[in-house]
Amino acid sequence: MKTRFAPSPTGYIHLGNVRTALFNWLAAHAQQGRFLLRIEDTDLERSETVYQQALMEDLRWLGLDWDEGPDASGDAGPYLQSERSAVYTRYFELLQEKGMAYPCFCTAQELSVSRKLQRSAGRPPRYAGTCAGLSAQEVEAKKQRGLPFTLRFRVPRQGSVSFIDGVRGRQEFSCQDIGDFIIRKSDGSPSFFFSNAIDDALMGVTHVLRGEDHLTNTPRQQMLLEALELKPPEYAHISLIVGGDGAPLSKRHGSKSVRELREQGYLPLGVVNYLARLGHHYENEAFMSMESLAQHFQLQHLGKAPAHFQEEQLLHWQHEAILHADDQQLWQWMSLVERDGLTITQLVPAERRNAFVHAVRDNLTMPDDALDWAANLFCESGIYAADAENIIREAGSGFFQAAVASLADAQDQFKSFAGAVGTATGTKGKKLYMPLRAAISGELYAQGWNSDWARGPQMAVLWELLGAARIRRRLELAAALAAGG
Repeated sequence: MKTRFAPSPTGYIHLGNVRTALFNWLAAHAQQGRFLLRIEDTDLERSETVYQQALMEDLRWLGLDWDEGPDASGDAGPYLQSERSAVYTRYFELLQEKGMAYPCFCTAQELSVSRKLQRSAGRPPRYAGTCAGLSAQEVEAKKQRGLPFTLRFRVPRQGSVSFIDGVRGRQEFSCQDIGDFIIRKSDGSPSFFFSNAIDDALMGVTHVLRGEDHLTNTPRQQMLLEALELKPPEYAHISLIVGGDGAPLSKRHGSKSVRELREQGYLPLGVVNYLARLGHHYENEAFMSMESLAQHFQLQHLGKAPAHFQEEQLLHWQHEAILHADDQQLWQWMSLVERDGLTITQLVPAERRNAFVHAVRDNLTMPDDALDWAANLFCESGIYAADAENIIREAGSGFFQAAVASLADAQDQFKSFAGAVGTATGTKGKKLYMPLRAAISGELYAQGWNSDWARGPQMAVLWELLGAARIRRRLELAAALAAGG
């Protein structure tokens, strides 16, 4: 099996496109096949090198390395369509020699009027065949006058085109509803129908997974390849991603480019775990590696219904990725953030880094959260979250003075310390633990998207992380605050 991803470098790659790339990557790796990357940059006005480099970087960041394509091996190149003009010219000429393509001199205005008339008559708009019967002499005369022209593929007037879609089953299209379509634009560049189909065949692509919005392109491409005696790939048209209102996914639904997700601090394996389930069903709902996602990927598990994007689900898999990252990877991720010239490496002592990662891992969504926790735990500022400050004032200065005195009976364990404070102050339950949490962590609860885990690090873990001297100082600061200092 050989699959491909063939983006146009006209902007930063977004979630819909990258899910297409992911499904093709998973399908190939599930069958120990090859994944090909081809850059479709024939639109020279909109295609930019910066976007080409960005999409390649983003694919690699997600773990979607290609086996064949730019910067990789393969003997079917070039893999940039802008470098394949000679290939397309050869097949344009072959179709004209066979009488299956002809020049069209119709202007954009004439075509627009024709479409309006067809719609008003209740017929599907298609090319009326105005130039299909021009003689060689008429064609030459128009060329001599310098009239711009396109090249159209001659579609049979009778019959139909059918194929088996990997998601939607048998599909059939009437030739009468298709009409002669443009394969070469007036500027000489190939249309998407043409170059996309030719390259798939010449590059040996066996399976194409693409959005259902391309479904009606397939009969045109089937006809082209049959006319040129080239083998078409098998197609599977996947559902589109939509927002909560059922409309195509856009920025107003929370959609972001891969670059934006990366800059915000999303982990690649979290993004991949979410996208792999967006329109594809896995029996295993647990967090999986790239290899496991590929191993359990099946074309028959691709759904026909629109795939609904939910930002809270993306955040769920982000949190799962944090839980499954190793300590070193997570520390590097935390270290990416800088705020007002301050970084986490400046706040957390080197000998406490692993302990810090262990303490706060469950309470993170983004790197900013780690910086917040580092500032709360290692800055002796006496500044607290509003709800934590209220609890400290309610507990009173005497509570924290008793807590400082109880440190001698702690036996280096939080449980022993809390018991001693409870005995000294006559408190228990929330009256005991909430003031201690507020004083030691600066927070009552972590600010998270999921209340099931947003409870802050365990106090026993914080006890070991901060050490006796730092705990004492924080209790003294709380006593001063409660006393009005």
